[in-house]
Amino acid sequence: MARRVVTSRRIVIVGGGTAGWLTAAYLSRALPAAARSDGWTITLVESADIGTIGVGEGSFPTLRSTLATLGRSEAEFLRASDATFKQGVRFLGWAGGPTPGHDADDYFHPFNLPFGGDEPGLLPFWLDSAADPQRPSFADAVTVQERLIRADRAPKRRDDADFSGPMNYAYHFDAAKLAAWLREVAIANGVARIEATVAAVARGEDGDVAALTLSDGSPPIAGDIFIDCSGFRAVLIGDALGAPFRSVEAVLFNDRAIAMQIPDDAPGRQIAPYTRATAHEAGWIWDIGLPTRRGTGCVYSSRHMSDDQAEAVIRRYAGPAGATLAARTLRFRTGYRTSQWIGNTVAIGLSAGFFEPLESTGIMLIEVAARIVADMLRGPVDRAALAGAARNYNRQMAARFEAIVEFLKLHYCVSRRADTAYWRDNRDPASWPEGLRDKIVQWRHRLPSRFDFVIDHQSFLPPSWAFILHGLGHETQAGSGVIAARPGDARDAMAAFARIRQAASQAVQALPDHRSLIDHYHRS
Repeated sequence: MARRVVTSRRIVIVGGGTAGWLTAAYLSRALPAAARSDGWTITLVESADIGTIGVGEGSFPTLRSTLATLGRSEAEFLRASDATFKQGVRFLGWAGGPTPGHDADDYFHPFNLPFGGDEPGLLPFWLDSAADPQRPSFADAVTVQERLIRADRAPKRRDDADFSGPMNYAYHFDAAKLAAWLREVAIANGVARIEATVAAVARGEDGDVAALTLSDGSPPIAGDIFIDCSGFRAVLIGDALGAPFRSVEAVLFNDRAIAMQIPDDAPGRQIAPYTRATAHEAGWIWDIGLPTRRGTGCVYSSRHMSDDQAEAVIRRYAGPAGATLAARTLRFRTGYRTSQWIGNTVAIGLSAGFFEPLESTGIMLIEVAARIVADMLRGPVDRAALAGAARNYNRQMAARFEAIVEFLKLHYCVSRRADTAYWRDNRDPASWPEGLRDKIVQWRHRLPSRFDFVIDHQSFLPPSWAFILHGLGHETQAGSGVIAARPGDARDAMAAFARIRQAASQAVQALPDHRSLIDHYHRS
């Protein structure tokens, strides 16, 4: 019996915002255009009556390669999105150091790999030098990037090629302006935009989504592949197809945020080239520097803090201006759809799942999803192929979401903070995923190994785990005695540490300050 091959190739995306327009822009470049016999048409339906979340202003370094596929310059992106550079995350108040503001309670997760790459490299020798009062932080000891970002240096120079530079980097941006720019790019690449509200979803005899009925009475929008970027509403994957939602609120407690934009009170000020994440009694505060404002927000657990208390936290953090600035409360379910591809429908973005904005995983997951979908839609499409693609996609995305759950929980469970119920509950192993619990137990006696991770499912490579573990002061016997036991290797390690310090000093002198480079791009 011959398989039924889909001869028309129509992609319909429901919802705009960053998820919808990034997906549309990427697919319009990654898939053959409609002019070819095997090409695709792409239509995006978005409603002016339905707002977007619009506060996801941080990203992961993968965004550079994604943007590079769109055929536009980095300078255009930076100007259109009010973007700045991000070289990592600075954590304050998480470790439970001796006193507030102590060096031991201020650490970085930089984007550069350590000296030696993914291998343990210098880590055992750094661990064995704990008694040295002059020992630098782990990130400062094994990369040049911490020194750079503390000096407010940019990750690249004016004449470096687009989307590349000496340092690994991502971006901060105005989320609404980014979505508007992506819409412009996608439409220029042939994506059709329909402004309307989806009133109903028609399904075929086989159970697949067949068409969308619009509230304005215009003709239904038929398609062969539907992509649900409708946010938390999940009108296709949730309402129409009933994909189960797996909550992880018992692991990741934070379920609310109060966002606030702080205008510049000193134009021309320096812009921090990193995300600042400051812990408070029941969560943390993000602080992102843009050319004319700072985006801030109080992330918290509603089980440990009331909305009024959280608003007081962010207003106090904002200083005198915080008394009158507008604040926006966001409520979210923490978790993901266990089936994100059903039949001919794929969920991307908030409709697929959501975690708190720690480490900026939201846009990165959109990128991963769009890339996998593009790969799986190349070549003939029939029901058997779609079914296989769906199973493959669901396995990969579920594993990736679970790996992110473990990595985010690591930021809390290894902390020595015990001053409030929130931090004590996070330190309780009963709230840890089993896989993370097994890792922590073993890492008290040995170094992390590549066998602890399935790299294809990891959004964060093993060095990122090491930056968090040792930034938080993880107690381990690994590395104990290695300097005495391996004197030759120890001499090489000490020489490598010295070379890193020298390279960091040279890089501080060679790279421009962040503000001046941003001003250059925005003037050009």
